[in-house]
Amino acid sequence: MALESANIASALTRMAGEIPHQIAIFVPCGSDLAGRPAHTHLTYAQLDEESDAIAHGLTQIGIGRGVRTVLMVRPSVELFVLMFALFKAGAVPVLVDPGIAKTALKKCLADAEPEAFIGIPLAHAARIALGWGRASVKKIVVVGPKFPFGGHSYSEVLKIGRDGSDARKRCPAVLADTRADDMAAILFTSGSTGIPKGVVYQHRHFLAQVELLREAFDIRPGEIDLPTFPPFALFDPALGMTTVIPEMDPTRPAMADPAKLIQTVHDFGVTNMFASPALVNALSRWGAPRGVKLPTLRRVISAGAPVPVAVVERMRKLLPDGATLWTPYGATECLPVAIVEGRELTDFARSRTEHGAGTLVGRVAAPNEVRVIRISDAPIPEWQADLVVPTGTVGEITVTGPTTTERYFNRPEADAVGKIREGERVVHRMGDLGYFDDAGRLWMCGRRSQRVETATGPMCTEQVEPIFNTHPQVFRTALVGVGPKGQQEPVLIVELEPDIAREQHERIREELIVLARRHAHTREIQRVLFYPRFPVDIRHNAKIGREFLQAWASARLGVALPSPASGTERTV
Repeated sequence: MALESANIASALTRMAGEIPHQIAIFVPCGSDLAGRPAHTHLTYAQLDEESDAIAHGLTQIGIGRGVRTVLMVRPSVELFVLMFALFKAGAVPVLVDPGIAKTALKKCLADAEPEAFIGIPLAHAARIALGWGRASVKKIVVVGPKFPFGGHSYSEVLKIGRDGSDARKRCPAVLADTRADDMAAILFTSGSTGIPKGVVYQHRHFLAQVELLREAFDIRPGEIDLPTFPPFALFDPALGMTTVIPEMDPTRPAMADPAKLIQTVHDFGVTNMFASPALVNALSRWGAPRGVKLPTLRRVISAGAPVPVAVVERMRKLLPDGATLWTPYGATECLPVAIVEGRELTDFARSRTEHGAGTLVGRVAAPNEVRVIRISDAPIPEWQADLVVPTGTVGEITVTGPTTTERYFNRPEADAVGKIREGERVVHRMGDLGYFDDAGRLWMCGRRSQRVETATGPMCTEQVEPIFNTHPQVFRTALVGVGPKGQQEPVLIVELEPDIAREQHERIREELIVLARRHAHTREIQRVLFYPRFPVDIRHNAKIGREFLQAWASARLGVALPSPASGTERTV
């Protein structure tokens, strides 16, 4: 294993030396947590200096190398400073989606066993009321007024750090001498198919991700990013981009105000946007009919779930000639795995997807190695060559490479199901089914745990649902199975476009059954149920909660649920 020094925060320090006066972060909606004016920003030099001071202050109060530290701060200048300060101090940030169920969040924090908790007052109030980390948390930092939570405030930590500075009142550079294989962070999966799991990131994983993202999307220093998914924004300083924090609730991207986002793109000359499929859908639905154009955007990156081709096509109407729209495929455990540009989806893959080929996720991003193995729900302790299936055969997608994480924190049962040992390296099982075509393109067919096992064989969600999503009055569909595995009946659940009258349901149902008969692999579908609004994940508002819909359909049809299968989280 690698033993050389490595710290992801070194990328910020390098950029601060190269572009000290470029704005690193701008918050149009304001942040008064550290007493700054309503509209605030930091240059690269300022971000580097303040994160140095906070790192020094954190170390002085006992939050130093190896200390697992929950970070619950809204997108703000302070979030960026704290994240890089924790890296510089050698501490281990623990990031959990705050919008997940309270019981799941408590379980996540119990798994992580954090020793410190940094958060806004609301997060600390919840921590005390709900017992988050009660047995392990010893150090407290409040980002905002600290009364009555005790511990230290952000401002106090900043003062402690700067009081230890030299005569010029600047804290000397702080960068823990961490190794490439040292734990850098614990990032929890979205929990869309089960209890979220803490993914252990080492410093080398983050460093590899920065390089892979830079190369895959041709990201250049000086670009202006509008990241509507906050964790992605944390890569911006390492890539030399200016981050503009959008005015929106990051836990509800589908509910963001398109007009505000479009105005922000215009006001700041945004060149890059990272957005979930749900946000791209909302933005394009609002902008395309109004003839909106976003002439400064060079690229849009959308991930979190399969992006419907119709959404890609509609979003492209807002972009200038030459702009790209990427839909990278990956997971919290490994990102990105493969990438595809929107033109290939609309010009090549659309008709194939709509006839059951699955969702094209593109070419493997070098230097990843992706192999498709035979389908099994059982653990696979050791890699064997005969696991790999032939080209064109649907199996489970696996990946190994420089960004592939090797384990979960305190979840050995998840390691057993999700990881395969291959000599000195670890292969990650994506939990997704797919195949390679003859040209080396990777197609995704759906979650392994969400396949429907009928008497005639398995049915995969991404090979079935796009067929029915072509109906003009259908917004999206979900394939679920009711009954025992191996004898399941496939049921199609439908979410219609808005304002479709109930009187039209029976006609639509009949039309969808006729559509099912046109394809050999969908002919077994004879039941169509309507559900008003699908449950989706809290992180991207895009992954369909098929497990919930399966339980709902089973109860409605009076059929017992099958035993659940384990799986890992995925981002497309």
